Parts: sequence; structure tokens; C-alpha cells
Amino acid sequence: MRAWIRSRLSSLYERTLEREVGDGPTHVAVIQDGNRRYARRRGDEVPDGHRAGAKTTENVLNWCEELGIEELTLYAFSTENFERPPEEREALYDLLCEKLSEFADAERVHDRGVRIRALGELELLPERVRRVARYAEERTCEYDRFTLNVALAYGGRAELLGAARDVARAVDAGDLSADEITVDELDARLYDARVRDVDLIIRTGGDERTSNFLPWHANGNEAAVFFCAPYWPEFSRVDFLRAVRTYEHREASWQRSRRDRALTLVAALSDVDLPRARTVIDRAGGTLPTDDGSGIDPEAPVRESAD
Repeated sequence: MRAWIRSRLSSLYERTLEREVGDGPTHVAVIQDGNRRYARRRGDEVPDGHRAGAKTTENVLNWCEELGIEELTLYAFSTENFERPPEEREALYDLLCEKLSEFADAERVHDRGVRIRALGELELLPERVRRVARYAEERTCEYDRFTLNVALAYGGRAELLGAARDVARAVDAGDLSADEITVDELDARLYDARVRDVDLIIRTGGDERTSNFLPWHANGNEAAVFFCAPYWPEFSRVDFLRAVRTYEHREASWQRSRRDRALTLVAALSDVDLPRARTVIDRAGGTLPTDDGSGIDPEAPVRESAD
């Protein structure tokens, strides 16, 4: 009876979250933490935990499609993972090869137009992993409806260091001047194809840190961060919806802050005319308050509710 009640309440909560979630993030990045602890708690071998986590990864891909998310980056193998025992590393390599190959040939990947990309210092990985990563990229390189980035042998500092060295070489060769070093120029040198700015980082397993993950694309975009206790194999759709809701609440708060700053600026301009004031507010993503204090712009077009 208790199990039925818990299941019923969980289902009701999930439906509540679905109603609360609107326009979600475009790019979600996930630190899949807790596979080993999950296995040990259950008395299983460590590779069993990684394999259970791979099933969660497949679920997350489905949830992203449901919410219209366009890009997902998974922290599959960090540079710190090279310090793990050899037998654990080899099991991880085997699982990566299996899943990358499976995804590259999966009908749903091709039906949904999923492009698979490997990010990181791939040259540090065994040849069998590099070969399968290349295969997955080549099989899906023409797609553009959804992008799945798999971070392999990845470290954020190494990513930025590589781009900085590339820029330095270009300047030294005379192909680039110091004045031409811009955000876009550096961004173009990180990867062969552009990675969208990260809107939301999710980390499972209880730790509250981002572990050197996508510093250029996440920190530069002030990405929202959602930490949760469940180990990666236990990560549920409810957890995912809660993460998206966190992102949306943060975006709403950020928009309010921009609007309030704009209102303060307008109030400080004693001789500002109304059209100019409206321009400032529009750029801030808000509306100019009316005389009745409603905050509704009487000249703005009426928009129908999404409900």
C-alpha cells in the first residue's frame, strides 16, 4: 500500500512539474557522477554501475527530445579518469566503444537527426576508442536537428590552453594580429564545429562542484547549475524536470534584474522622452509601467497565453 501511495504521489509531482516547465534551455551539460558508488552500495562490480548509468543516458536523450532541447553534452571520461585503476579504465573504454558504436548505428539516432561529436584530447585515448569515436562522428556528421557531445579525455583548462596556444601560433606566423583576437576568434579555435553556450549544468551524486567542465561555454554564459543527490543510474525524469525548472526560475530572476536596472536608469534621466524610455526597457526585456502601476504597456501587442 505504501509503495502504491509513493508511486501515485511521484506521478502527481511529475505531472505538476510538466505543467510548470515552459521554454527550457537550448544546451544542457551533464556531469554523470555516482556510477561507482551506486555499484558498491548494491554490492556490484564498478563496471556494472557504469553500465547502469549508460541506460540513464539513453533516457536523458529521450527527455531532451520531449522538451525541445537542441544540444546535450555528457562528461563521459575526464582527464582525471586516467588515474583510476587499469582494470576500471579498460572496462570504461570497452563500454564507451560499445555505446558509441551502438548509438552511431541506432535507427532512432538517424530518424531524429542526431549529430554525435567527441570533445577532448582524444589522442590520449586507446586507438579502439578513437576509431569508434571517429566512426560515430562520420556516420552522423550531416545531421543538425540535435547535437550529442561526448566529452572524452576532457579537461576545461586543457581546452582553453589548446585554444590559447593555437592563437599564439597564428599571431607568431603573422596570420592573426593581436587586435583580431576576439571572443568569436577564440571560440572558433576550440573545436572544429561550434558548441553552443551552455544554459544548464546538471551534476548528480551529491557533490556541488562543476569539475572543470566546459568553463568557456558555461561560465562565460553564466549557466544555471543544478546539483542533486541521486547517483547517475538513479537520475529520474522528475530530477530532470526539476533541473529545467531551476534554469527557468533563474532566467526569470535574471530578466527581472535587467528590467529593474533599466527602470532605475530611466528614472535617473529627468529629461528622457517616452519613446526613448521604451527603447531602454525593451532592450532590458521588460515593459514600462503605466500610470496605474500595472506594469502593462498599453501600446504593446496582445499575446495569447501558452496555456
